[in-house]
Parts: sequence; C-alpha cells; structure tokens
Amino acid sequence: MKIVIADGLPPSAIEALEQPGWEIDNRQGRSPAQLTNDLRDADALIVRSATKVTRELLDGAPKLRAVARAGTGVDNVDVPAATKRGIVVMNAPGANSLSVAELAMGLMLSMARNIPAADSSMKSSKWEKTKFGGTEIRSKTLGLVGFGRIGQEVASRAHAFGMVVVAHDPFISAETAAGLGVDLVLLDELCARADYISLHLPSLPSTRHIFNAERFARCKKGVRIINTARGELIDEKALADAVESGQVGGAGLDVFDVEPPKDWRLATLPQVVATPHIAASTKEAQEQVGAETASALRDFLKEGIIRNAVNFPSVSMEAYKRLKPFLTLARHLGLVVAQMGEAARITAVGVRYYGELAGDSNQLLGSAALEGVLSAILSSGGVSSINARTLAAERGIELIESRSSRSRNYTSLISVKLHTSEGDRWVEGTAFENGSLRIVLIDGVVVESPLEGTLLIIKNNDQPGVIGDVGSLLGRHRVNIASFALGRDPTCADCAIGIVRVDEHADVGQGIVTDDVLKEIRATPNIREAWRVRLD
Repeated sequence: MKIVIADGLPPSAIEALEQPGWEIDNRQGRSPAQLTNDLRDADALIVRSATKVTRELLDGAPKLRAVARAGTGVDNVDVPAATKRGIVVMNAPGANSLSVAELAMGLMLSMARNIPAADSSMKSSKWEKTKFGGTEIRSKTLGLVGFGRIGQEVASRAHAFGMVVVAHDPFISAETAAGLGVDLVLLDELCARADYISLHLPSLPSTRHIFNAERFARCKKGVRIINTARGELIDEKALADAVESGQVGGAGLDVFDVEPPKDWRLATLPQVVATPHIAASTKEAQEQVGAETASALRDFLKEGIIRNAVNFPSVSMEAYKRLKPFLTLARHLGLVVAQMGEAARITAVGVRYYGELAGDSNQLLGSAALEGVLSAILSSGGVSSINARTLAAERGIELIESRSSRSRNYTSLISVKLHTSEGDRWVEGTAFENGSLRIVLIDGVVVESPLEGTLLIIKNNDQPGVIGDVGSLLGRHRVNIASFALGRDPTCADCAIGIVRVDEHADVGQGIVTDDVLKEIRATPNIREAWRVRLD
C-alpha cells in the first residue's frame, strides 16, 4: 500500500497512517512532473488546497483508489473524473467547524466595534476615541444562509451574545432548527429582517453569486455581510457598489472569488474587514482536519469503510460492519446473474430488498450489485462501487431499487434481476450471521448453495443419471466437486436446476472448468443450459 501526501499534514496525522507494509511518501515541494511520477504506483493521494487534482493527474495513476482532501471543500479536485475512474474522494467536513465559526463571529464583532480601524489609528500614534463609536450585537438579528455544521456553531455563539437568529436552508428540517432556537425562513425574508448575514453555503452552480445586486437591494439598509464560506457566493462588484452606496453597511470577508484578488477595490474599502482565507488556519483545526482525514483514509484502505466521501454515500463504522456481508452478497449476486447467459443488451438491473434490509437506505447495496454486473461484462476492468452507477448510466442501464415487507424464509434477502434484450435472469441470496453467503433461488427455482468460488449452474431435464453424468465428466477433467445442490422447477414437470460448486486449483494438480469443459457439459444428454460463474 502506497500513500502519497502532496501537501503538508501534522505529524500526528502521518503517524495514524503508519501501518505494517504501508509506504508513506511525504516529500514536500515536488513538481507536477514529480507528483505524476510518484502516483504511478500509488493507492491513495492526500492533498490540501495547493495541489490541483486534475483529470490528467488521475489518468496517470492507474492504481489510485482514493483522494483525501484535508479540508472541507474539494474545489481543487476533479470529482467527476475521479468518480468515473472509481476513485473515492473524501474530505474532513466538520473538523474545522469551530475555527470557521469563531472567525465569523470575530468579523462580526470587528465590524460592530470598528476594531481594525481603531487599531490602525493607534498604530499611527493617534488617539481618536470619538471617531470609532460602534454598536452592540445584542438583540440584533443574524441571518444564516446555510445551516449546516458551521452555521449551527455560529448560531450557538450568536445566542450567547443575545442575538436573534434566523436561517435559510432547504435541507434542514424546521424541527431541527427549532431545537437549536432558530427560525427557518425564506431567503428574501431573511434578507429583509437581518442586521447581519453570514454565508455558509457550498460552491455550486446554483449558489454562484447568490448575493448579487438584486439580492443586496432586497436586504435591510445598512446590513452587514460576513462570508467565511466560498468567494463565489458573492458578486464582488455588486457588493462594492452596495457598500459605497450605503445599502450595505459593511462586510467581513475571508474568501474571495479569485484568491488572491486581482481587483482589490472591495478588500480595501474602509467598511470592509478582510482576511486572507484564514478561517481554518488554527492549530486546533489543522490537527483535527489531519486526524479526521487520516483516520477516514486508513479505514477505507484497511476495511473498505467509506466515510466523509463526496462522491459516494458514507456510513458509520457500526452500519458498515452490519452491511459488509450484504455488500459482498449483492456484488456476488450481480456477478452470478451477469454470467448466467449469453451476451445480450442489458436494459436494467432490478434490486429488491426483503426483511430487515427493507427498512434501510440501500444505496451502497444497489451500487454493489451494479458493480458485480458490470465487472462481469466489461473487459476493460476498473469497475468499483464508486463508479458503478455512472458507468451504468453511460450505457443506458437503469437501476431499479425496491423494498418489500413480505415475509420470506430468511431474516434478510436480496433479489437481483437482470433485464436484457433476450429476457430476464433472476437470482436471490442471503447472508447468515456467521458471514457465509448463500444463493437460494435461481429464475424462480428454490435451490440453495454456498455463494463462493466457481459455480456451474445447470438447467436440465429432471431425469435419472444427469447428476452422475456431470460428475463423471468433471472427474475425467480432474475438476473436484465441493458441493452439489438441486432444485425442481414447480412450473415445469420435467425441469430442474443444479448448482455445482467446484474447486479450481491448477497449481495443485486439479483441473479447471475451461470453455471446452463447459461445451462438453452442454452437450451432455438432458442438459438444457449450463453456465460457469466465477466469483472473485
């Protein structure tokens, strides 16, 4: 396992990544060409904001499985390119929340009490006591645009100062906000009521310049704007105009649309308190960001646990441990159903969850089933649960997920149905408490077999001697049978399905099920169809 750390991390974070057999490449100051070369055999890359993770950089790293951004945003990572390659992109979304919230409060207080201007005056040996009269923030209304982790921390601190807090966030429930003493309102109402507005939104096409000339005109006259989130949220020319006209009383800005600014007009206005993107630049935040990034990456590389991902659903350690056998089950069922027939155009993959699984959110399981299907049919490889949905969509394959509370014979069950131009294929399976996997149904026929290794799935006439003929044929080719299961088709009086689990160990003198062996099985009397399924 090789991890390349392109930008600096605290020593404690590097120590957390040190595992037996892991190589940590922590050289700093390397050129883009050197980084490209070092990533050729790397499994993971850790960056901060300095390194740009481009499509070209990713294309030169064939083994790369993860990109970890030691920070909250991933603006410097080409996430779509990583997703298409099956590379998980993770960050540390909550690690610097307190530091950012504290700076937001600091900027608010600096504007309210003219602290930077007063300090500058003192450093010029001036005593201008009457010039820097301010206002209290007690009883003033703070509007939070975005009410995630950082917004909630700001609200807590604002309440301690006696402020009234309202927020706008369509993804937060009114009950959650009310529990924190905050009213959720529409954005226009927030702008009309707030004395201070603090922005805590991600950078998205829908949020770019969300505060523009039109928005500022709707705000209470003299409102003060704080932005510690993303510079793209504000149209800087419009803000400068609004400050100069008096519509906006001032601004506290830690982020800018272009950093460092090319146009310094806004940052140099006397009503603006500006800092050079330092909200997360505290010793505590850096330690926490490094620790969270390192632990999330370590858990992914060691256990496959995905936390803090921006391009894949994340789950807790406890939830992952519970789901892990079912993730393997879903992938294996996808592999089975994809190999159980001749090449045909796949139109959809149906995944249905029964029992205890029916009550969960199963995005991970659906992705695992798709991964199995696509791994079996794509010769190019490179399929993972990260990019399975993207690859399926590119090929016009629909994922249809459903749940059923209908009682079955197992506590939890997964059904995978492949819809193709030549008809449907259908398998079901379960995972037992000891972690063992079972296939329990094929095309409506109940037949139970361990779901591992190499399987021969045979549809045959239900006649004497068929099992013996298949066993003898495999014996002649030195293919050892590990188990044999048979099920009768209730819809057909003379039909059965058999699952033969075989050992393939050519290195110890045992035979393998080659294409020629499979042809012989298919040519055996009373055999209707036969498929070889390999589960890796």
